[in-house]
Amino acid sequence: MRFLKSSLDAGTVAAGDAAVQETVRQLVEAVRERGDAAVRELSERFDGWAPPSFRLSAGEIEKLVRTVPQTILDDIRYVQEQVRGFAEAQRASMGEFEIETLPGVRLGQRHIPVAAAGAYVPGGRYPLVASAHMTIVTAKAAGVARVAACTPPIRGEIPATTVAAMHLAGADEIYVLGGVQAVAALALGTGEIAPVALLAGPGNAYVAEAKRQLFGEVGIDLPAGPTEILVVADGTADPLTVAVDLLSQAEHGPDSPAVLVTTSEALGREVIALVERILPGMPTRDYAAPAWRDRGEVVVVDDLEQAWAVADGYAFEHVEVLTAEPRRALDRLSNYGALFLGDGTCVSYGDKVIGTNHVLPTRKAARYTGGLWVGKYLRTVTYQEVTDPATSAALGRLCGRAARVETFEGHARSGDLRAVRAGDPAPAWLAEVTAPRT
Repeated sequence: MRFLKSSLDAGTVAAGDAAVQETVRQLVEAVRERGDAAVRELSERFDGWAPPSFRLSAGEIEKLVRTVPQTILDDIRYVQEQVRGFAEAQRASMGEFEIETLPGVRLGQRHIPVAAAGAYVPGGRYPLVASAHMTIVTAKAAGVARVAACTPPIRGEIPATTVAAMHLAGADEIYVLGGVQAVAALALGTGEIAPVALLAGPGNAYVAEAKRQLFGEVGIDLPAGPTEILVVADGTADPLTVAVDLLSQAEHGPDSPAVLVTTSEALGREVIALVERILPGMPTRDYAAPAWRDRGEVVVVDDLEQAWAVADGYAFEHVEVLTAEPRRALDRLSNYGALFLGDGTCVSYGDKVIGTNHVLPTRKAARYTGGLWVGKYLRTVTYQEVTDPATSAALGRLCGRAARVETFEGHARSGDLRAVRAGDPAPAWLAEVTAPRT
């Protein structure tokens, strides 16, 4: 394995994290202590935005939706149908069951949606409309009764297209509010915003850190960092496709890694040359150029087996496979957020239109979690019922023995009672407790 292009030391990213953590801690505590007043101050400070109410009324939403061109509304509906269809298929794959394991012993499993979810739809420089589909549509497909959605103003204006997407997705409440203050308000609750049980959605480093700090008080979808793309390519890949697809994700931000792992040194060198030719003409080069300069890598490996191993080591959010037999990756790769097979698809499809969720694990979190899906909004719970007295007695005797091995006498006595009800003699502790008082 050798590098035709290397990235900066990842330690430079970690060094900035401490400052972000402290800033976020202070902002979250402000919202915790002063509620709506802090939210309003922070929104005005960071976004220049302090309307009488952050929540849009039904009339305001309707007015904003009317300003969005019909073609865009049709596209939003179409994409949301794709996301909804996939999420509903995921939900249908999650079986509930009840089994009888012993005579009169019934064990069961249910999937219960959280009561309320918060959806964060990023804005900032650009309206990230697709995040509304991924968070709100998926929550509703899971059966969440209340979805409160937040998106920031963009340069002092309400992003009408984003609001339309949030509304069409089924959001019950829409707030024009962004940043740490929005996340903290959803998690902790304020006078204006009731708290939610789970937070979902991408965001910048401050939003991601706020979710991390609030986890435990509220559920979160997954830890998040800068967008990542890794392309596995052999000598059959088209260099231009590789270069364009790498830059499609680099434009997310200057700290977004873009990595090529290839068996062909010639391909790697041509991709590097093409990227340098494409970048000057990209409208988003202010993000894409530093991302490629500082976080771009091109790795040459001996064969595809080594490529699979290297890719799994990166454990990236998006892995695109541009090889002669792309479906081999299904058996060879295991550490990724989402897999894109062959040159007929691309990461941008997953981000925007195809129907799978684009909220995915970054910073090697793909080693232990997948991305946002309908199951994230569901709590898988169990129940037990014992109706046969003889079976209950047998379990009671076993429970008594097992609990006393661990010196949990209280547990043992719960088992003793069930055994006695079925006719077993009362143990000494029970005889003493139930003896007549003189």
